[in-house]
Amino acid sequence: MTVNHGVSAIDPNLLILGGTTEGRSLCTVLADAGVRGTVSMAGRVARPAPQGMPLRVGGFGGAEGLARYLRDNAITHVIDATHPFAAQMSCNAIAACAETGVPLLAYTRAPWQPEDGDQWTHVADIAGAVDALKGPRKRVLLAVGRMHLSDFTVNPQHAYVLRLVDPPSEALGFPEATVIVDRGPFTLEGDRALMEEHGIDLVVSKNAGGKGAEAKIIAARQLGVPVIMIDRPAIPPRTEAHSIDDVKRWLGHALTDLGV
Repeated sequence: MTVNHGVSAIDPNLLILGGTTEGRSLCTVLADAGVRGTVSMAGRVARPAPQGMPLRVGGFGGAEGLARYLRDNAITHVIDATHPFAAQMSCNAIAACAETGVPLLAYTRAPWQPEDGDQWTHVADIAGAVDALKGPRKRVLLAVGRMHLSDFTVNPQHAYVLRLVDPPSEALGFPEATVIVDRGPFTLEGDRALMEEHGIDLVVSKNAGGKGAEAKIIAARQLGVPVIMIDRPAIPPRTEAHSIDDVKRWLGHALTDLGV
């Protein structure tokens, strides 16, 4: 989706709500262009990758706290480059920007769409995925992130493979689980080999979209492995972009003056 926005500020001061591969790439491009800004991350990853811009870690205290941060730091633009499932943060950004009058753009990934050979079962949320796992034992690649793992312990009959950015700090509660500590983006060859090595016969995944985590979806298609696909949460309407070029256009004259 191509977007445009009439921006006249010559020296933008951005707040980028980060935590994604796309957000990291955007920060690098903007920093190389001399654009001033700060990246904010929730702090769920112990060792965040370099972001290309100054990093702040932690919450804001809801929409009111974010609005206060925007005023106190003279933020001119907010770019929401959080994960598509970070619905609360995105809703807080919408509310805070509406209150302060700061322009907001969501730089997000288009969702994955099923293709020939896919065997997807759509569920609305994590609870739906947990319910869909009732039944006989399977070897499950559980790709839902660390925050939701405990929800799945009510289905202890399965053998789980869990890929996490950080090693778990406490027992996960699964009778049988293999933990792989790794950070994306992942390759098709690597994910196909992982599924074959562990005999995966079911994948549980959020519909995150983008290229960084798509390898497991393509590998499942090629291997004939079914996928329980968790649909994205509902977020109020907002201006969205799916490419860095669209972000540049949205920033308008502010980036044009900087030669981007």
